Amino acid sequence: MKLNLKRFAQEPGAVLPFDYELDLSKVEWCGLRPFTQPVHVEGRVRNMAGAMLLNARLSAVLSLVCDRCAKAFQREKTVEYETLLAFELENGEDGDIVLLDEDGTLELDELMQEEFLLEMDTKNLCSEDCKGLCAGCGADLNREGCRCKKEIDPRLAKLAQLLEDRESNE
Repeated sequence: MKLNLKRFAQEPGAVLPFDYELDLSKVEWCGLRPFTQPVHVEGRVRNMAGAMLLNARLSAVLSLVCDRCAKAFQREKTVEYETLLAFELENGEDGDIVLLDEDGTLELDELMQEEFLLEMDTKNLCSEDCKGLCAGCGADLNREGCRCKKEIDPRLAKLAQLLEDRESNE
C-alpha cells in the first residue's frame, strides 16, 4: 500500500487513516512460514504543524513450533509502531525518522513488514512452563516421564551390582 503524502504535508492538523491486510504468507522465519493469515494493519498519519507522525498497530495470529517440545501451536502477536516521516533530513541525522520517496510517497507494506519482523520473538514456547523433550529418550516431558535407563557411575557399579544381587535373592 502506498500513501501519497505530498499534498497531505501542506495541511496542518490533517489526519490520514489506513486499515488493510498485509500478506506475509511467503515470508520464512526460522525455517517456518508462520504467517498463515494476513497481518491486520491499522493506523494513521497525523500532520502536526509540519511534522508528520505515523502510528500503526499490526496484529496477526502466528503458526509456530515450540522450541522445547516441537509441538505446533498458534499465538497472537501485536506490534505497536510510531515514527516521524520527513521529505529530507537536516544535518544528516535520521534517528527514528522515515524518509519519503522523492514524489512524497511512502511504501507502507515494506515498512510494516520490516517492523513486524523486527519484533518477532527468536524463541517460541507453547507455554512458559514447557518442560520440553528428554535429550536421551526423546520423551515429551509435558506428557510423560523420562524413559531413559539411569546410568550408573562406574565407581559405584560394584555396589549397584551387589544391591541388584541382594534384591534378586530376597
